[in-house]
Amino acid sequence: MPTMPGMPRPDFRRTLLAPRHWPAWLGAGAIWLIAHLPQAALLWLGRRIGALLRWIPSARRRIAATNIALCFPALDASERDALVDANLRDIGLMLVEFALGWMASDRRMASIPTRIEGLEHLEEARAQGKGVLLVGGHFSHLELCARLVSQRIRIAGMYRRMDSAVFEWVVLRARLRYAAAMFDKDDIRGTVKYLRGGGTLWYAPDQDMRSKDSVFVPFFGVPAATITATHHLARLSGAVVIPFFHRRLPHGQGYVLRLAAPLRNFPGDDVLADTARVNACIEQMVREAPGQYLWVHKRFKTRPPGEPGVY
Repeated sequence: MPTMPGMPRPDFRRTLLAPRHWPAWLGAGAIWLIAHLPQAALLWLGRRIGALLRWIPSARRRIAATNIALCFPALDASERDALVDANLRDIGLMLVEFALGWMASDRRMASIPTRIEGLEHLEEARAQGKGVLLVGGHFSHLELCARLVSQRIRIAGMYRRMDSAVFEWVVLRARLRYAAAMFDKDDIRGTVKYLRGGGTLWYAPDQDMRSKDSVFVPFFGVPAATITATHHLARLSGAVVIPFFHRRLPHGQGYVLRLAAPLRNFPGDDVLADTARVNACIEQMVREAPGQYLWVHKRFKTRPPGEPGVY
């Protein structure tokens, strides 16, 4: 029997029951309960959490305000403040959407209104026997939308291991319920092999990973340290790169997931130019739903030599 690619389904270890892990188990239990709330109650809870986050002074609020000021210099102070407030309210919804993505039943997921556009681009690549890199950004609903798109297509994902052993066990098992595979972010060999075999991988290269394989390319006109993995994965595997965007509709109307046309002549010979193209695609996605992007991440933490920090 062939082995499953990527990370294996984790076994339960008795050491996870040690008293030091009890707070994590309580947290996992709370997430399970949230995921099983009626939809109206779940959205109400998300909005209340978001409203609370909006009024609590925090480092994350300052980070979001700094990022938005850098990326939207044409906005005046009141417009920037309004976008920061909207983003913090969105973080509340993100927390309950993570619970849904990880722990909701398949039946519950099937009841969420979802429109998927552009599947013909994926089908064309598959008809040619090519793997597909679905390249997107860190929007608040990324975990939920990965689960939603998996109802229509088999996808794998890349992830960073969690610090908590309990949450690593809980979340990896949850993701492997719907994902074709999950690859550690450093498992390049396994990822390339999967793509060469015609697999589809969802991937978001828009965070400052402080990696030696990063280059500075513009993101909203600001030099941003960006990993070059999209170029290298496509070069090594021959996979097609398809921008993948998702957004939440207002008033509980559900989600729109869009697969754009594949990037033409990608990868090219210039890794810098290719990485800039990827950032430009993600920037276009953000401009469609700026309040739903993860502005609380320190996207510009690493600065070009000689430039001062922004946070």
